[in-house]
Amino acid sequence: MFAKLITVLVLTFFAPDSGLGQQQPAPAQAAQVQEFPVTLEQTVTAGKTPVGTKIRAKLAVATLLDGKVIARNAILSGQVIESVAKTASNPSRLAIRVDSAQWKTGSASLGLYLTAWYYPTVNAQGQDLQYGPPQPASKTWNGEGQYPDPNSKVYRPFPGGDSNQGASVPDTPSSTTAKSRTLMKGVEPVSGDNGAIVLVSKRANIKLDKLTMYVLANGELLPSK
Repeated sequence: MFAKLITVLVLTFFAPDSGLGQQQPAPAQAAQVQEFPVTLEQTVTAGKTPVGTKIRAKLAVATLLDGKVIARNAILSGQVIESVAKTASNPSRLAIRVDSAQWKTGSASLGLYLTAWYYPTVNAQGQDLQYGPPQPASKTWNGEGQYPDPNSKVYRPFPGGDSNQGASVPDTPSSTTAKSRTLMKGVEPVSGDNGAIVLVSKRANIKLDKLTMYVLANGELLPSK
C-alpha cells in the first residue's frame, strides 16, 4: 500500500503539465483596413462647419465589406466630430465619422473616418488640375498644395455669378481622376478619442470641396503601392 502511494506521487510529480508544451493560440489578426473613395455632397471647412453637422458622401467604387458588396454611388452618412479653425498659436483640426451606407438594394453599418488621402484630378497630359477661389486666394484651401497660379494653363477659378449659366463645369482640358491616391500636403493625421482620425494642419484651415475624391477608412492607411 505504501509502495503504491509512493509510485502515484512520483508519477504525479514528473508527469508533464497538460498545459505545458502546447502551442499557444495565435493572436487574432487585426481587421484589414479598407478604403472608401468618396465625393462629398457639401463643402466642409474646419472651424466654419460646426461639430454635429450631418455629412453625406457618394461612394465612387463598389466595395466589399464583411462579405457584402456596397454598391457604387451608395450614400454614406455621418457627421463632423471635430472642427477647429487655425489660429496664430493652434493648428486647424477636422474630423469626420461616417456611420452608415445606403443603396438601392441594401444598407450597412460602418465605422469610417476621413483620412489625409485623396485622389488628384489630372488632365489628359497627366497634369494636376487645381480649382480654387478667384485671386487673391482666400486663406482657406483644401490642403492639397500651394495656392494655384492664375497664370497656369490648368488653373480655372470656380464659376462666379457672372459665368455662363449653361456651363456646368469650368472650361478645362479633358480630365480624369488619378489611379493612385496621395496625401494632402501640409495635413497630417493624429489619433483622437475612441480611435478617431483627426486631420491637423499648421499651414491653413482644412477645407474639403465637392470636386475632389477623398478617402474614408476604418483605420490608418499605408502608402499605396
